[in-house]
Amino acid sequence: MSDATAPGQAPENSDFHRLAHFPITFFAIVMGLMGLVLALHSAQEVLPWVEPLVNIALFFGIAVFVLIAIFYVAKILHHPGAVVWEWNHPVRLAFFPAMSISLLLMSVACYASFPQAAHALWVVATIAQGILTVSVLSGWISHRSFEVGHLTPAWFIPAVGNIIVPVAGVRLGYPEISWLFFSGGLVLWIVLLTLVMNRLVFHNPIPARLFPTLLILIAPPAVGFISYIQLVGTLDPFGHVLMNTTYVFAALILVQVPKLLKLPFALSWWALSFPVAALTIASFLYARLTGSGAYEVIGLIGLFTLVVIIAGLILRTVLAIARNEICQPE
Repeated sequence: MSDATAPGQAPENSDFHRLAHFPITFFAIVMGLMGLVLALHSAQEVLPWVEPLVNIALFFGIAVFVLIAIFYVAKILHHPGAVVWEWNHPVRLAFFPAMSISLLLMSVACYASFPQAAHALWVVATIAQGILTVSVLSGWISHRSFEVGHLTPAWFIPAVGNIIVPVAGVRLGYPEISWLFFSGGLVLWIVLLTLVMNRLVFHNPIPARLFPTLLILIAPPAVGFISYIQLVGTLDPFGHVLMNTTYVFAALILVQVPKLLKLPFALSWWALSFPVAALTIASFLYARLTGSGAYEVIGLIGLFTLVVIIAGLILRTVLAIARNEICQPE
């Protein structure tokens, strides 16, 4: 049997070695690592001693991105049928924009020290984000039918990518493009939020393997707040709404922590990292805008939690690779 697996059909184990099962979800690791870089950067006013850690975390995140990209390009070249299968997978399809989101976050992280590199990264990432968003949306509304059980908060990922664009885009001199992506991402988030809440309330629970994606509920309003402040330059009522919506979803997630701690490890656990980073960054920004020490404390708690999460995820991912627990067929 050749590698030309039919769309939507899982590849046969005998025809695909581990590279064929190298999942697109690996790019969620880079999102988490770049989120850590930006969270450390946002904490510098409160914790000046973290400044040397920012570039260390940045270069580590870039190295991980390059490594993952090399493996995924090899998969595209040697196992294109496996990539087609992922594209037609109802959950993994939403993770393809994680590639462009990783580059967008990288551009934001590089802006202070390497502005020219940040500019180039932002242009490439924004073009890729636009293409991937339209492609994923086209995949969702094509002739294929999705079941309600296929819908998870991971479907927010394309919307989050669009909302991230203004974070660096405004400072780089692209306000109109930033408004375009922000508007599209915000509307898409609202539509998907309605669908996801309907799925969570009226249908079967999310499978244990995908339950950590519930934390992605935090990301759109948190990133939306950061981008909105970049766009308008001041804290207005809508900014308050976005930030407090973030805290409402964070409170909802806190109630789920006991259940999360009982779940076995999977790559989906990396969904914990970027939303916590976004919450941390937004809290530090909100503290500066409001002059409130309470939100600064929330930011510090978020940063501590994020460091623990990232350290634990790195350790558990390395162990999983060593034990051949990942890159296995579904």
